[in-house]
Amino acid sequence: MDDLDFSGKPAASAPKPVAKPSPPAEPASLYEPRLALEFFKIAGTLEQFPAGKQIFAENEKTGGLFSKGARIYLLLDGDVTLTIKGKPLELVLPGEIFGEMAAIADAPRSATATARKACRVLSIDEKAFLLSLQRMPEFALMLMSVMAQRLRRSIARLAEANKPAAALVQKNSLDRTMLSELRHELGDPQPTVAQAGQNVVTQGALGACMFVVTKGRIAISVDGKVIEYVEAGGVFGEMALVERAGRAATATAATESAWLLIARNDFLAMVKAKPAFGIALLRAMAGRVLHIGKLLREATA
Repeated sequence: MDDLDFSGKPAASAPKPVAKPSPPAEPASLYEPRLALEFFKIAGTLEQFPAGKQIFAENEKTGGLFSKGARIYLLLDGDVTLTIKGKPLELVLPGEIFGEMAAIADAPRSATATARKACRVLSIDEKAFLLSLQRMPEFALMLMSVMAQRLRRSIARLAEANKPAAALVQKNSLDRTMLSELRHELGDPQPTVAQAGQNVVTQGALGACMFVVTKGRIAISVDGKVIEYVEAGGVFGEMALVERAGRAATATAATESAWLLIARNDFLAMVKAKPAFGIALLRAMAGRVLHIGKLLREATA
């Protein structure tokens, strides 16, 4: 594997749809194939699949983070086709990761992965993921950038659909112990407080920090429509850690609320010290991607 070099490959955040390239105006992804390779090489397992071999199946239940043998894959060579109900969805190319959503979120596989050509992959389970994450916390930010790209695309399309949809309620992404540890790592700052109705961030504004709610409820809205509520233990604004684009949504205190701010360096230090913190945030973001994706499918059905 030392001879592998993805430096000449385009830095694609996620496998691109075969017939639907991303719009030119979309912010460039922060995905780095070489960083992914270094991450997977720390504790990954080399696997080979002949052409036509199914790697995992649509609706296969993983039961949560890496349980029941769920794995995340990095394609080294060959290519893998992702299909939904037998219809082509995406083509995974060398240097790209796949299978990460179901492994991180408590959700079934959203597609079937099949080796179109004979291929080699590096795969990681929960133990390997935690070990690698502690040594390379930058990978968590990179993976969040993948999800951020998907989330931005889905939010934009949902706004265009102009149909009512139920808001997601996010809470306890971080439990009390994690919140306490986080506050300690940040130097025990006093949470920032906002009264009901006060805007925390505005859609389109630039930001460099994410928010961890410690009290109350925050409403997340796009073009004036609430798509999510974030309660104590929940997070929002995390895309600012991985992108330099404007905020994708407006956050407003629905009740008297309080939160902690986390900058990029704070995030990296916390993930290195407590890999479970990074996993909790990845799981929260994965849940949001899946939820918005579901709303979009319902709105465009």
